[in-house]
Amino acid sequence: MASRAFNSLLADIRQCTTCAAFLPLGPRPVIQAHPQARVLIAGQAPGKKVHMSGVPFDDASGDRLRLWLGIDRATFYDPHAVAILPMGFCYPGTGKSGDLPPRPECAPKWRAALLAQLPNIALTLVIGQYALAYHYPSVYPSLTEAVLDWRNRSPDVIVLPHPSPRNQLWVRRNPWFETELLPDLRSRIALLLGGAGNA
Repeated sequence: MASRAFNSLLADIRQCTTCAAFLPLGPRPVIQAHPQARVLIAGQAPGKKVHMSGVPFDDASGDRLRLWLGIDRATFYDPHAVAILPMGFCYPGTGKSGDLPPRPECAPKWRAALLAQLPNIALTLVIGQYALAYHYPSVYPSLTEAVLDWRNRSPDVIVLPHPSPRNQLWVRRNPWFETELLPDLRSRIALLLGGAGNA
């Protein structure tokens, strides 16, 4: 059973209005977490479709991410197995070339307190450039180099490109991602989650 402190923290996050003046559709924090979770997905920020449904990765990116991980929707959306904590919990709006970056106020306000309540995380998936900048500031000159460094980094962190269909060209240009990294990632996920929920 989740602790009283954890439930109180989640309630505070879901009522947060810190960035309300900057959010075109208003605040609607979208997160998934439970103290028992073994895998942490550190994404960027919800898109418009996710804002409307309130379900993290409820879009084509989520379908692709689940394929990369080798798990089904039931496992992915089980907070006892998978925590989903983006850098920004609310939809930031759209710019000239896609969604805007996560609001900079969100991670400093909430992330440390949340992670302190997730003692069982054994694998963190750092997804996209904004999550990379938070977890590895000034370490890697590019996202590609961070993903490519997966064998040399601590085994409890894997950096991934964003699973957006827009990144299909990146995947084609880096065939090692699908032939080498993803099989290893799926093995780690299956080990942590007991082999259940394989897609």
